Amino acid sequence: MILVTGGAGYIGSHAVLELLQAGHEVLVLDDLCNGSKVALDRVEQLAGRTLQFVKGDVRNRSLLKALFASYPITSVLHLAGLKAVGESVREPLRYYETNVSGSIALCQAMAEAGVFKLVFSSSATVYGDTPRMPITENCPTGLPASPYGQSKLMAENVLKGLAESDPRWSIALLRYFNPIGAHESGLIGEDPNGIPNNLLPYMLQVAVGRRKQLNIYGADYPTPDGTGMRDYIHVVDLAKGHLKALERLQQVHGVSTWNLGTGRGYSVRQMITAFEEVIGRPLPHVFKARRPGDIAQCWSDPSKARDDLGWEAERDLLAMLTDAWRWQSRHPKGYAEDAAASAKPAANTETALAS
Repeated sequence: MILVTGGAGYIGSHAVLELLQAGHEVLVLDDLCNGSKVALDRVEQLAGRTLQFVKGDVRNRSLLKALFASYPITSVLHLAGLKAVGESVREPLRYYETNVSGSIALCQAMAEAGVFKLVFSSSATVYGDTPRMPITENCPTGLPASPYGQSKLMAENVLKGLAESDPRWSIALLRYFNPIGAHESGLIGEDPNGIPNNLLPYMLQVAVGRRKQLNIYGADYPTPDGTGMRDYIHVVDLAKGHLKALERLQQVHGVSTWNLGTGRGYSVRQMITAFEEVIGRPLPHVFKARRPGDIAQCWSDPSKARDDLGWEAERDLLAMLTDAWRWQSRHPKGYAEDAAASAKPAANTETALAS
């Protein structure tokens, strides 16, 4: 059985679906602060299989101990964490507490239970504002531009030290670039709480009328059109990368690091133009001053993941935007429309450990 922390979130729900479809038994631990039980219900619907769900915080050591004692867990996908760059600048301690302390608590519980295979959800933000593009895994880290990136790098360093101290550990550090899109069914997708911190979710909410206009932070970056450039990757491709990493951990020990991206950067202006073609109308937007913590450009060299894992992103930008729009246009309020129905947990999927 595979434990997925943060499995009810955006990336987590897509990863859980891939795991179920590949035949794995899955236990999800999520406090639902940025996830939804409805997403898991729909994952079960799509997979035609059930999963186990426990509502709880990854920092809760007694709960973690109970989970490892109660379920035959052999590997962990650790996706639980806070993830908004702008918010992390305003609330740094909350990010360190959740992303670093949560990872430490999880690893201690794993070690006590004799579970040593871990896939960690890291981020390209650990590279900081590097001038070298594309970014390889050998690019230096150490100066992330935000507390979010710093928290991910700190967690990475904890895991590296852990693996150096005990050869039983097999750890994958997956450095995500910018996941967007949604499952092609339109049943699961990204549904951020409050005001979206990332570009595409904000664009989607403007397009369905939930927001007045898109705010573009910075038009004076040293890029071809002045707006920030990012490597956008379809969330389904990203989810598949977790399974490939998990397979690889059966064969290697120590820490392995892989970039998960497409190897191509798109600017904010390019994203708006492409999205307008998908929805068939202009998207209202205004330019504002740069936002603290943001960097000018960031895109990957994903060749190491291709060579080591046999993985590469398959879906292009049009597919990412089309799938995202299918999800949002069918569910303008995200999962909130079905939240009332999900308030009654299914007896076979939620356990007493959740209390």
